[in-house]
Amino acid sequence: MKESPEKLNTQAISLASEGSFKEAVACFHQALLIEKSNYLLWYNLGLTYRDYGNLELAKEALLQAYKCNEYDQDVIETLSLVCYAMDNIDAAFLYCRLGLEVNPENPHMWNNMGVFFFSKGEYADASDAFETALSIYPHYYDALYNLRDTYIELNNTVGSEECSLKLKFLSKKREKYVR
Repeated sequence: MKESPEKLNTQAISLASEGSFKEAVACFHQALLIEKSNYLLWYNLGLTYRDYGNLELAKEALLQAYKCNEYDQDVIETLSLVCYAMDNIDAAFLYCRLGLEVNPENPHMWNNMGVFFFSKGEYADASDAFETALSIYPHYYDALYNLRDTYIELNNTVGSEECSLKLKFLSKKREKYVR
């Protein structure tokens, strides 16, 4: 019976979720021998390498996914975050900007951009990015949390207190739905 890339992909994801990363990688490589231009296989391989702790190979696989599909926001965002985890802030910014060119209304990309600015100590730019994320998705807890911390760095007491109030409200709302 001939194995299909879809079956190998499913098997690899299952193996990776069980912590069997080497076996998962082997399945992805087998699938890529059959269908080398399938960006989802490259993307999932990149995620597996990332979860396995090999950021270099994760980046390589994600770059292949990006070459196959330059418009997939998940690929671009993950590539940006892997670059950031590798302390390559310039590449992280580059891919984040490319992602925002694909979809300027992606609140996750704006939040990540804010995190990158914050890590460089560029708090005014970080604030702008977090505010943009929240203008797109007002209930985005992570962006609100990050904005509060940014306001603290900027000595914006009123802004940080307002964020804290909204965070409490969102936390209560979350608890209501979790129960």
